[in-house]
Amino acid sequence: MLAAAPAGAAECRLALALALDVSSSVDAAEDRLQRSGLAAALIAPEVRAAFLSSPLPVALAVYEWSGRYNQDVLLDWRLIGDEGALVLAAETIGRSRRGTDEFPTAVGYALGFGAGFLARAPDCLFKTLDVSGDGRNNDGFPPAMAYREFTFDGVTVNGLVIATSGLAADAGLIAFYRDEVLHGPGAFLEIARGFADFERAMRRKLERELRAKAVGDAPGAPAGTYRVRSASPAGADASVVENATSSRRMNERVRLNATRPGPPG
Repeated sequence: MLAAAPAGAAECRLALALALDVSSSVDAAEDRLQRSGLAAALIAPEVRAAFLSSPLPVALAVYEWSGRYNQDVLLDWRLIGDEGALVLAAETIGRSRRGTDEFPTAVGYALGFGAGFLARAPDCLFKTLDVSGDGRNNDGFPPAMAYREFTFDGVTVNGLVIATSGLAADAGLIAFYRDEVLHGPGAFLEIARGFADFERAMRRKLERELRAKAVGDAPGAPAGTYRVRSASPAGADASVVENATSSRRMNERVRLNATRPGPPG
């Protein structure tokens, strides 16, 4: 279980930063699906209930990322303590416009930016960074260097893979996120079957994160357990769950029902 500050000292129960991939592999239509999908997921009934399930609010922020020097804040830190604040945050995301579409995929830099972003978050009991993307790192330093060089103490990093490229490529992308991006006790991975499935995967991921941090850790998951889950349009669950100690990375195999880093720059 993550270490938590005394409840009386905290402004909020969870600081949740969402990082959206806007690299050149994401076309304009896919970006619209991603942005509108997040906005819709935030106000879905089950997600709304999870946000408002505790007297302590959630601090929410969103940024987009692509190349090594391309990270833009879409929603700065905002305390979500009632339905009005949540709706306003969703509307802000829905109205946002992509800053750039021409840069590669610098996952390590996205993580480094996220560490700094969370460092100036409100004082919350827990901190979670969500990184979503449709490609592996191909620009700048890898995630391992981000975890060495930036402060991730008390931060859980979850992932949302957008699987769009077919069996072999998707399996490689899932393995990259599973082995190199996920970080911290209870970290888990959601899989969207293309950008049209982004909202579904985001809804499930948000509900799980918010419910877990209302009680302290992922329901039913021992500290150090990593879970990989797939949100498929047909509703099939293609997850594989295995235990891993916090001192080593996951080594489970990912089974999917339907279809299934470079050196520092």
